[in-house]
Amino acid sequence: MNEDKVIQKLAEHDRRFDEILTDLSGFKNQVYTTQDEMLTILRRLDEERIFTTKWVERIEKEVEAHKQEIARIKTHLKIEN
Repeated sequence: MNEDKVIQKLAEHDRRFDEILTDLSGFKNQVYTTQDEMLTILRRLDEERIFTTKWVERIEKEVEAHKQEIARIKTHLKIEN
């Protein structure tokens, strides 16, 4: 094989490797951006879950208090359960 052709191929391969590295760098940045967006959503969902759990606990306490109050009213009015 001619030395010039070998050198030409090596230069072509170097150029192609540089293109691949550039493409991979862009892809990596895109993946990081997407992962950051996913983490933001997950954090919001986790915070929302905590607030929802507390809200449900408050509602359950209110329901229990209402049940007790209804039972007392029924007793006072002599209504069977």
